[in-house]
Amino acid sequence: MNTAMVAVMLATSIVIGLIGLVAFLWGLKNGQFDDEKKMMQGVLFDSEEDLRHAVNDNKNTIKDEK
Repeated sequence: MNTAMVAVMLATSIVIGLIGLVAFLWGLKNGQFDDEKKMMQGVLFDSEEDLRHAVNDNKNTIKDEK
């Protein structure tokens, strides 16, 4: 293979990878990977004490970020 062919293959690979990355980031931004039912099923089977613990952990995390 000559240098021009390797350059074309490399450029094509990079462009396809960038398209995939942009599509993935777009999906994350628009919530394409969120599964609300899966998240809610965990809450339905938790006890009240578990839920209080989760809320307190969340509050501590928010305080630490500020």
